[in-house]
Amino acid sequence: MFSLRTAALAAGLSTSPLGSLSAQIDYRNLDDDRPVVTEDAYPVERYAFELLAPYRFEDEGGGIQHHIFVPEVEYGLARNTQVGVKVAFAGADEGTGTDWGLAGLRLFALYNFNTETRWLPALSLRTDATFPVGSLAGEGSRVAIKAIATRSWGRMRIHINAARGFGSEDALSVAEPLNRWSTSLAVDRTLFRQSILLIGEVAISQAFQDAATAVNASLGGRWQWTPTIVLDAGVTRRLRSDTGPDIALTLGLSHAFALRGLMPAGPR
Repeated sequence: MFSLRTAALAAGLSTSPLGSLSAQIDYRNLDDDRPVVTEDAYPVERYAFELLAPYRFEDEGGGIQHHIFVPEVEYGLARNTQVGVKVAFAGADEGTGTDWGLAGLRLFALYNFNTETRWLPALSLRTDATFPVGSLAGEGSRVAIKAIATRSWGRMRIHINAARGFGSEDALSVAEPLNRWSTSLAVDRTLFRQSILLIGEVAISQAFQDAATAVNASLGGRWQWTPTIVLDAGVTRRLRSDTGPDIALTLGLSHAFALRGLMPAGPR
């Protein structure tokens, strides 16, 4: 997978005058919350950018609803390494009208220290830091460390994520808060002729100490609309009656590209 993605990047840079990325299999890249919380162990290619523009609707029941927008940019800083930033916007409706505002700033980095081999899965480590920027961002900063594993069997892959969060346990952000701990298992299957990836997931998490444990199930898909644009959609349903969204819907797109001016000069 990694070699194919690298080849796609090289092809895009050599054929496009704008240096856009011909990421013909970018639909296979599972980003966190795009469209399920589980992500795969592979970063974006070195020197490549990826812009993500998602929307998520959550109905918690009892008249509580959230509209969440978290635009994101990722950059392949070095071989097997990506960094990124998210800026969250949200609308929170507690039954008396919708309050809109910023819902936090997140910085993150991911390092893939083992590409999948015959004996070992692909393995990555990710770190995130969130900051209470905005009226809906909560009241404290948090950091988290996540371990990610991906294993392939033909057109199918299995992904396991496990994360531990640290820091303030005051009011958390309305949009994608860093949980005290979380773990998830996802399985996907590729439909190569249609450039579609189908994903199923079960995720378990605890938002803060002594909070109820959330157990959610999700189904989603990713479709390569153009060589550089991927559409994703998903639906989430809680499996416990006391916590998690009664129903959540996700819709988004991502655009992968590279800037020729940021590429290192090759041999002449």
